Amino acid sequence: MHGVAPIRTRVLLAEDSPVVARQLRTLLAQDFEVLGLVTDGDAILAALNAFKPDVLVTDISMPGMDGLQAAEHALKAHPALCVVFITVHDEPALVARARALPRTAYVLKADAGDALAAAVAEVMAGRWYASASLNRQALRR
Repeated sequence: MHGVAPIRTRVLLAEDSPVVARQLRTLLAQDFEVLGLVTDGDAILAALNAFKPDVLVTDISMPGMDGLQAAEHALKAHPALCVVFITVHDEPALVARARALPRTAYVLKADAGDALAAAVAEVMAGRWYASASLNRQALRR
């Protein structure tokens, strides 16, 4: 169709570090519509209701409710939501907890430049995604 803009995936970003939030927003805005930013886990649920995103990109370690807890609550209230966890934590127990949730991805912050857009695309397609460096670390354990 002529003149119709493609529908962009709508993303809500949850990150408590202002510097990291700016970097992630810049990365995400290249391919997706970034609806807003929240800086603590407790604000995620209200923002989901207000913005109605397709994808939540969330840090795990945040003030208030952590990103995993917030995602668990969010997925009950918004069953179609996809979640990308972006974190410095590579502990297998956290990865397993994230993977147990539907439509999720797990990206290490060090890999965000290479992996964040792919992670969003994969969860939108209904597939699990994990950082390549995370997969290499798991193989070494």
